[in-house]
Amino acid sequence: MSRSIGGMRSFSTAASSLLADATAASQSIRQPSSFQVFRDVPQLRQLRRQLLQKDRTVGFVPTMGALHEGHLSLIREAARENTDIFVSIYVNPTQFGVTEDLSSYPRTWDSDVAKLEELNKELAQTEATAGPETGKGRITAIFAPTSKVMYPGLPPSSEIEGHGSFVTITPLSSKLEGGSRPVFFRGVATVCMKLFNATTPDRVYFGQKDVQQTVIIKRMVQDFLVGTEVRIVDTAREEDGLAMSSRNVYLGARRRAVGLTVYRSLKAAADAYQSGKTSRADILGAAHGEAQRVISEQQVLSPSERSLFQVDYISLADPDTLDELEIVNPTKGGVLSTAFKMAPLEETKPNEDCGLGDGQVAVRLIDNLILQPRA
Repeated sequence: MSRSIGGMRSFSTAASSLLADATAASQSIRQPSSFQVFRDVPQLRQLRRQLLQKDRTVGFVPTMGALHEGHLSLIREAARENTDIFVSIYVNPTQFGVTEDLSSYPRTWDSDVAKLEELNKELAQTEATAGPETGKGRITAIFAPTSKVMYPGLPPSSEIEGHGSFVTITPLSSKLEGGSRPVFFRGVATVCMKLFNATTPDRVYFGQKDVQQTVIIKRMVQDFLVGTEVRIVDTAREEDGLAMSSRNVYLGARRRAVGLTVYRSLKAAADAYQSGKTSRADILGAAHGEAQRVISEQQVLSPSERSLFQVDYISLADPDTLDELEIVNPTKGGVLSTAFKMAPLEETKPNEDCGLGDGQVAVRLIDNLILQPRA
């Protein structure tokens, strides 16, 4: 794609963000009963100062909405360690590349608020039955800013060389996911720095599923002397092992069943490590073998039966630097991570569960497993 077309798409991405913000602002936002909703920074900072004066602690959970059990598990962990929980809901345009469709990202404000209110009831019940030391925290605030608030010098750019004020963490941001999505971690680091500055939390909570993100955020906090502790919570999974993600709503039954290959490929590699293998060829060979087996099975099926996908990468890396490993040091372990691109369905059947978007939205699935050190 040429730079002129890319620039046009970048403007379109920013315009989509502005349109979504304007639509949300024009509609009546459901007001929750157990916490406040903030659309701008000064009022949120005022609340933060009040909490600080009362020696209360703030745990922060940044999200892009479309909340699922994985997000709620982060909030539960934050509630065990803090008196007050701030949750942000903001679909950040700068982590979407010029070829990615920002407008298709699910936005589910009413159901998100309902889930958070139910979780506050759950946290209150936990404290009532198990005592204050088990669950002392509550969701106090949602921060749902507009892009005008987050990026005052609009429009935010999605071009690699686009203008703007950005936080870049190199070389970490150019590896793995950064190879296919060159502006993604620039956008993630930038928006997280903005959110941390707005909320000044004592602790911030991320899921292990986005392992590269966790490494980058920890490096950013360290390098920029941010006074916030970074907590990493285990990946929340469905019963069959599929990592929970807001994008799973697009899969439908057929692509979801095949998409489980992401987890099974990583599990095959982890089993090889647990059996005593330490070489890259042995460990990743097991993962690639599982993925290729499923690819071959799908290719011989008819278009109305199959679900095609591509393996973007399967990585075996150092847990601190994300440098690729040829040999795993058993005293340190490593990180297995992967990304699969689930293609749109070629043909659908009547009344088939195709997920949101009728099976026509390509879905990127990422996952990882940590290879723990062996004694």
